[in-house]
Amino acid sequence: MISQKSVQEILERARIEDIVEDFVNLQRRGVNYIGLCPFHNEKTPSFTVSPSKNICKCFGCGKGGDPVQFLREKEDLSFPDALRYIAKKYGIQIEEKELSQEAIQEKQLFDSLYLVNEYGKSFYQKELFETTRGKSVGLSYFKGRGFREATIKKFGLGYAPNAKDLLTSSAVAAGYNIELLRKVRLTNQYDGDFFRDRVMFTIHNLSGKVIAFAGRTLQKNSKTAKYINSPESEIYIKNKVLYGANFAKKSIRELDECILVEGYTDVISLHQAGIENVVASSGTSLTVGQINLVKRYTPNIKILYDGDAAGVKAALRGLDLVLEQDMNVKICLLPDGEDPDSYMQKVGLTAFKAYMDKEGKDFILFKTNLLLAEVADDPVKKTALIKDIVQSISKIPDAIKRSMYVKQCAQLMDISAELLTAESDNEIQKVEKKKAQKAYFDRKKQQQGFPSGNNAPFPSNSAPFPGAPPSAGFPMDMPFPGMDSGEPFDGGQPFPEVGRPGAAPKSVSGDEFQEKDIIRILICFGTQVFENDVTVTEYILNNIKDFIDKFDNIFYSSILEEFKNNHKLDTDYFITHKDEQIKRIALTAITSPYQYSEAWEKKYEQPLNTQEMPDKNFLKDSIDAVRKLLIKKIDKILKEVQEKLKSLDQEQDWSKIMKLLKKDQKFKAIRNELAAQSNTVILK
Repeated sequence: MISQKSVQEILERARIEDIVEDFVNLQRRGVNYIGLCPFHNEKTPSFTVSPSKNICKCFGCGKGGDPVQFLREKEDLSFPDALRYIAKKYGIQIEEKELSQEAIQEKQLFDSLYLVNEYGKSFYQKELFETTRGKSVGLSYFKGRGFREATIKKFGLGYAPNAKDLLTSSAVAAGYNIELLRKVRLTNQYDGDFFRDRVMFTIHNLSGKVIAFAGRTLQKNSKTAKYINSPESEIYIKNKVLYGANFAKKSIRELDECILVEGYTDVISLHQAGIENVVASSGTSLTVGQINLVKRYTPNIKILYDGDAAGVKAALRGLDLVLEQDMNVKICLLPDGEDPDSYMQKVGLTAFKAYMDKEGKDFILFKTNLLLAEVADDPVKKTALIKDIVQSISKIPDAIKRSMYVKQCAQLMDISAELLTAESDNEIQKVEKKKAQKAYFDRKKQQQGFPSGNNAPFPSNSAPFPGAPPSAGFPMDMPFPGMDSGEPFDGGQPFPEVGRPGAAPKSVSGDEFQEKDIIRILICFGTQVFENDVTVTEYILNNIKDFIDKFDNIFYSSILEEFKNNHKLDTDYFITHKDEQIKRIALTAITSPYQYSEAWEKKYEQPLNTQEMPDKNFLKDSIDAVRKLLIKKIDKILKEVQEKLKSLDQEQDWSKIMKLLKKDQKFKAIRNELAAQSNTVILK
């Protein structure tokens, strides 16, 4: 168990921009950073990182939080493992208390597969460097490919000996559980070694942990498979992994481009030569998971494959999936008979880069030219070609980009742009229909959340005002005569729910709007203090406490209970709250897709003269928000009184009528006083 002292140190050191940059390509925008959301697919960045608040937030899907919360959602980590991730990143020494037996077992279960694989990596490397067979077979192969010893160690290359169970027996003797060895398939079902007489490639996840292996046989004319990989396990899902991504992610982000190759040796060779923004799909067709892994860091991908027929076919596989993710794709085919590894060694780094820049072709045009060469003048084949190209173009989400491709392809294929546009539109309608159907069923399954998108759900309620001293407010314990529990009362609507990202914003009623503004102020400025040493939270809750139990909103009932227990209700309390609903409300409240521009003051020398800056205007905001909320609530009470008066007038129950008239008079006086203080017009 991590000690509280270490937890505090980790939380204090963690910077949200540092953590998020491991997964998202961030661009500076004012005082914040912005990038493509890692939690859902989008083409316009809506994921904002605020260094000053040390939080992140997606204004498309609503996800985000502090550094720990981000890691927990992004990497599916437990709270302790998220802390360990941060500690490792910053070089913080963790102080841990003795764990219970149950906690020890749980932790061992979570970490054991990584530990077993780490042992396998060490074993294979030792065999490569310290045994006669390993040196003569494995090491000579890697050095023959031009790999330096430092590169071999960096990528965790090794050699699996041609022995029945040498790794298995060694691991068991070292104390490793054979069931875990079987689970990651270092050991087969017969308790023998899974990999034998093969050079080994270690596969890492993004954080550098060993998740799997690939073994290549060096035997010629062998009936065995050239490559075999670890089967999938709890820590290795093949269609979400790209070889070398842990080493490439920083360079991909910096260069804003990812180079995709087929093989492990291609990645290693290019990386060693200085081209580090390179990953491999390990010979499989690209998957959505792999594409989204690249998209975390860049929207630009260059596919670099062999120039033979197999390489061309491989380059075309999975391209429609790449298009659907709105990636910018180029294809570069190497000269016939060359692969990236061999061509790099043949021409050197400078010539290799020049070749990639010159030969990188836009993939739609590449595909069109390639297929045109095959169909010649055959009208039937050309018709099939047009349909093939149209299907690819229809996958592109961006309408402008689609239009440009239609025009270019129409010219290449010598057909009417109008005809190709019509075909494209028909195909797009089919695609959109499928998407709509999928979205419908997804929404049915999706757990309801809170407002997202560009709703700006927590707008500031303040108007231009040169300053509002606390004395301008109404009494802290202002009574509300006539409010007995027997009176029916509609205290407002629950905090609004939202559907899918991008859905039309829900209309907000007057008192609901004010309730949300009160929530924003409580979360953001609750610990700020008025001149009379009263906190914003105390001021607000003391003035609206008679209404809180009428609100159909978990936020108010929860916060009142905590307030009564004298808990410190600061921003951190809310964004780390155990209730996920309250946590999301808080995250929405303290983030905004908009920023106050500094240009007016810095460039044009026009400071904000009408009021304090938004973050410093909490006193006036608190007073105004409470006044306006109470006006709305009292208006509802007055409306109910009028309805009762109408019914009693028919019955001529004068005692009840007089009681209601007094209540009406008192509430109107309170309402009118609040309206006068807040410069609000009241319709009588």
